[in-house]
Amino acid sequence: MIETASLVDQYCHGVLRTELGLGTFETHLADAGGPPAPGTTFFDTQTGFAVRRWCPPLLGLEPHCPPARYLARRRELGVAAAARLLLRGTGVTTYLVDTGLPGDLTGPEELASAGGARAREIVRLDLLAQQVADTSGSAGALLANLAESVSSAATTAVAFACASVPAVDPASPPSPREAHAAAVHWLGSRATGDPPSDPVLLRHLLWTAVATGRPLQLHLSRTEPQRLAGFAAATEGHGVHLVLLGSYPHHRQAARLTATFPHVYADLGPALTRTGARAAALLAEVLETAPFGKLLFSSGGRGLPELHVVGARVFTEALSRVLGGWVADGAWSLTDARRVSSLIASENATRVYDL
Repeated sequence: MIETASLVDQYCHGVLRTELGLGTFETHLADAGGPPAPGTTFFDTQTGFAVRRWCPPLLGLEPHCPPARYLARRRELGVAAAARLLLRGTGVTTYLVDTGLPGDLTGPEELASAGGARAREIVRLDLLAQQVADTSGSAGALLANLAESVSSAATTAVAFACASVPAVDPASPPSPREAHAAAVHWLGSRATGDPPSDPVLLRHLLWTAVATGRPLQLHLSRTEPQRLAGFAAATEGHGVHLVLLGSYPHHRQAARLTATFPHVYADLGPALTRTGARAAALLAEVLETAPFGKLLFSSGGRGLPELHVVGARVFTEALSRVLGGWVADGAWSLTDARRVSSLIASENATRVYDL
């Protein structure tokens, strides 16, 4: 058994403060665009089965108990008490929290208190730009306020995150004239509250964040990996770490990028959660290519504290199974397996984010 002493959850969100019924609860189990198949629920997924495996014992129930019984126990305890029991069963000692999602979610301090851990904030660039645009009356004011807001956020945020990398080559920042024209266009066409979508403005935003030196998290699931290669090459030597989020099903390409560029890292979070019982196979594929000092654990949990639990438990089980198998085969020593486990579980994140 390869145990991890502690976990740094390098990318997650807060949890809901409200009580949920069965139908509402299950919608948070899957990133689905429509309803489940007739006669089934989203508990009939790898994530749903993992919730039933790992979460009931933390609330005093047997593993794999029926969803209705589990939710009844959850309601009996109350939202706050259930969240506290669940979060404190993850083994997470530090949460890095993206505060950019809408909804009644706990912030970093509240999540840390419930989980008996520490927490730092990740600032979402697209949300920051949206907030700045709502109070900027001209393109010049928008660009000036963006620069000031990003610089100010960098004094307290542990990292920046961006939901997408623009289709237009982001390998160089736009000129001041290009950025101004993009700002004029966005202010003139957006509705209040709309995030930036202009590729030139997104390039400007990304490079403004790069200049702060804070780590920059990029959502790979919404971006072809090849598009990131130019940005990774251009930012090498700028003193910024790039962390690729949500790489599944592009996890092999993400692993290759971490091997190619010294400042590129890959997140292991939601990919393992979604694959559940098959997580060890996916993790082994990533470990074929990625340097072990370039991989970071996260739960990717959002909304349900159960997703934080599943992210942590599935990760630790998969890591123990893969590394333990190599030790049993004689390919690795137990000492090396434990060292690599600690790197991925917490030490790499501690180094990247200067925790």
